[in-house]
Formats: sequence, C-alpha cells, structure tokens
Amino acid sequence: MSNALALGIDFGTDSVRALLVDVKTGQEISSAVSNYRRWAKGDFCDAARQQFRQHPQDHLDSMQQAVQGALVKAPKGSALRVCGLGVDTTGSSPLPVGADGRALALTKAFASDPDALCVLWKDHTGADEADEINALAHGGKHTDYTRWSGGIYSSEWFWSKILHVTRANARVAKAAHTWVEHCDWVPAVLCGISDPALIKRSRCAAGHKAMWHAGWDGLPDTRFLNALDKRLGALRGRLYQDTYTADVEAGRLCPEWAGRFGLPVGVPVAVGAFDAHLGAVGAGAGAFELAKVMGTSTCDMLVAPPKAVGRKSVPGICGQVDGSILPGLVGLEAGQSAFGDVYAWWRKTLLAGVALSGAKGGDADRILPALTAQAALLEPGAGGLVALDWFNGRRTPDASARARAAISGLHLGHGPAHIFRALVEATAFGARAISERFAEHGVPVKRVIALGGIARKSPLAMQICADVMQTPIAIVASDQCCALGSAICGAVVGGAYRDMATAQKKMASRIERTVKPDKRKRKTYDALYARYQALGKAG
Repeated sequence: MSNALALGIDFGTDSVRALLVDVKTGQEISSAVSNYRRWAKGDFCDAARQQFRQHPQDHLDSMQQAVQGALVKAPKGSALRVCGLGVDTTGSSPLPVGADGRALALTKAFASDPDALCVLWKDHTGADEADEINALAHGGKHTDYTRWSGGIYSSEWFWSKILHVTRANARVAKAAHTWVEHCDWVPAVLCGISDPALIKRSRCAAGHKAMWHAGWDGLPDTRFLNALDKRLGALRGRLYQDTYTADVEAGRLCPEWAGRFGLPVGVPVAVGAFDAHLGAVGAGAGAFELAKVMGTSTCDMLVAPPKAVGRKSVPGICGQVDGSILPGLVGLEAGQSAFGDVYAWWRKTLLAGVALSGAKGGDADRILPALTAQAALLEPGAGGLVALDWFNGRRTPDASARARAAISGLHLGHGPAHIFRALVEATAFGARAISERFAEHGVPVKRVIALGGIARKSPLAMQICADVMQTPIAIVASDQCCALGSAICGAVVGGAYRDMATAQKKMASRIERTVKPDKRKRKTYDALYARYQALGKAG
C-alpha cells in the first residue's frame, strides 16, 4: 500500500469536509467543503428556544458534494488508490429512524417535522428532561448512571434529547423504531445497512453521551428508563448492547454510494466517532496531552492510561470512556458550549446596530479584525471588565444549560474593543477552569495542543489563552485535523496500519507553531480569574 490514500469525512456544525491523505507520508492531497443548504437559511431552528435541528438530506447532499470535490482536485486515478475511509460528526446529535433503517426525515410524512430531524449537539430543548435524569440518577433508588459522565447529565446529550422529542411529538415517537447517533448513521448509510440492529454503534458516542458502560452491562437498565418514561424503557431493546472503537470496520462501501462518490465498491468504512475525538487523533495527541478543538464551541480531549485513571471519576466533565479516542487508553472529554460563537455574537450585535442606524458604510468582514486589532492594544482586564463565557450554557466544569453569560464592571468609558477583549478573556478563563478540573482530580495535563478555526486564525485568542493558562500551546498545521483523524481510522481499517497509534506517527499533523505564555501577566490574570470564578458563583 505504498501509494494508498485514505479518505476522511468530517461533519461539522455548518458543513462537511472531505480530505484525501497519503497514508505513507500523511500529506494532505486534496480537500473540499460543502455547506448545508437548509441549515444556512436557518430552517428548523429557533435560537430563542435553543432549538437547533439539521435535516439529514443536507448531510447526504453535502457529503456527496464534498467527496466528489476532493476527488476532482486530486491527481488522476486517486479514487482507485483509496484503501479505506473514516467518518466523524458532531455529537450528541441523534436522529430517529424507522424499522427499515431510513431516517424519518427522509420520508414524505416527516420531511418538514423538526422533531424528526437530527437534534444537533447544541440543541438544549431537553433541559427539563436532563434535570429529571439527574434527579433520578442521584435519588438513591437506582444505579447512578451519571458516574462516568462527570456526574451531571446534559441537555446536549442522547437521552435528554430523545425523551424531550418523545414527549413533545407523539407522532415521531410512534414512528421511531430506534434512534441513532449521527456518527453511527452515516457509516450505516455508506455501507447500505438497512437493519438498525446491524449498525455498529460508536464507543465514543455511547460512553460519553448515552451513559453506556461495560461495568453495568451497557446502557442504563429498563427499570431506570421506565421510571423516566415507559416509552424509553421500550426503546432500550431496540437500541444496542455492544459498542466499537473507531479502528473497527463498520462495513464496506455499498454500490449506491460508491457510484455517488466515484469510488470502488467495497472500500472499508470505519466505525464513526465524534469530530473532537478524531480531531485529537489527527493532532497526534497521546497520553496526558490535552487536545483543544477550538471553533464555535470547544471540545477538550485528554487521553490517559487506564492505570493512571483507575476507578476515579472526574466530576463535572463530559465523560471518561475506555477507547473513545485511542483504543487501549481512556478518553476524557470536556469543553465549552460557546467559544467562537461568543466572538460572533459580539460582531453580530455591532453589525445589527449599524443596520438599525440606517448607515450604509462598514464592511461586515472588517468588524472582527478591527476589534481584534484594538483589543490587542488593551491591557488585561480591559479597564476592569470581567465576563462569563456561558452564552450557550455551561458544558464544563459542571454542565448547566441554564447558566448564563454576564459582563461585570461596565461604565460609560468602555467601548466595543474593551467588551471584545473581556469576552476573549472569558473564553480563556473557561479553558483554564477545564484544565484545572482535570489536575484537581489526579489526571495532569502535561501538554496542550490546539486545533480548529480559532486556533489557526486568532493569534490574539491563543496568546490570551496561553497567558491565562500559563502554559505553552502547540498549534497544529492542518486546517482539517478532524477529517485527518477520520482518515487515520480509514487507513487502519483499510489495512495500511495495524493500529491507530502507529498510523498517528506517520499521518498526524505537524505542529506549526507554539504560543508561549507571557509570565509577566500571570499575577494580573490570576486576579482576574478569581473575579471570573466569583462572578460565576454569584450568578
């Protein structure tokens, strides 16, 4: 397989990215991106209700366009060199399917029903249901199924979303034979698997978001689920028992999708996983290395040997799961529900003000660079301002969909750049809180690696993160690190490497630069961080 290629398909919040990678050298041969058409128009979403739904037809259309685009850009004959492909998606982003394995939204009867769509990771409509799950798990009558999920079940996750839709829409609840995570559904579609019982379910998705654990024989038991809603108890038997890591073959590319892509029939397809987890793989993360996937939100992935973790459970994170990132190691997940979204909100707010004034001037694309340049000239604390970054609730530490953002210390002398700097510092304080939570519970962070749009495009944000955390941050060179991680999985199931760790050594992204902290700012940021924590407790 000296000239073999692997294909990585990465489903993000706004688009699909396809990446072709040389399995021997790790060279990224070609890539293409396709945006979701309905999502771009805001269809099926209501931000005021924190409802965010995506149509699976968008996923299929954009996947086909992205893969075709990457192949068109690649050298002639590249399609025949593809030895395997991997898939990653956002999560938890479950969708209901019928007994025939077809997504309900792809049928005429449910094509326009938001509750029949993919319930996107940042949908918080199940906040009340998450509270119920936590109350039941902590009530003493049942096993505490949240133990390995950080002790707090989130409205962003599998069961709370399904329970909410089941109660809100009897029609969907009746038609849904089962529910499938997006990262499980895509490989099943590619392999032509029509029986839901034959879908290989992701260890990553099940362990971090569905309270699956080998210690209690899989998913929460029927008695627990019946106590929430008997329809959940009935659903359990139509879900799954076993889970699989991303180095396992999910199946082979079926004739339909081979034809759509322009690839040979029978290419091995890896079991899917979440984007951030495979982003850590693509970044080359190993033991005790924290990979921060920094985009609209952040996912913080830490890998540790089982002996180092033992039976300890780190509270307030998004779970710890054996093999969720790299087989043989425990993957620990944390994150911030809003990161780049915070900056985008302030830009949008300023832009709306210009529009309301009736002014014609001002290029929208210039607002954020101008704010960044002005904020870089300000001292830490921007005139006494401290902000909270919980614009979309708090993911970690200690998940809460009801946590809200705040800005403290405002006066008439502050301008847009002061507020912008305070918001950037707030996101950095949130990042520090995550790193400290790991360390407090005996899982040290020995190295920080950053990837994603913010890491690559915002030197100011990365410098402030390094200063606040007082640690160097290594920035990966690849713009497509999650897709690269998926391609590494594709290379393994395609036979190019015996395991993911070996494939990482050849294919993972190089480090482009390292941002070093300014030690002179440690004392100032320590004081501001203390104010950030106090503001959070006061709220």
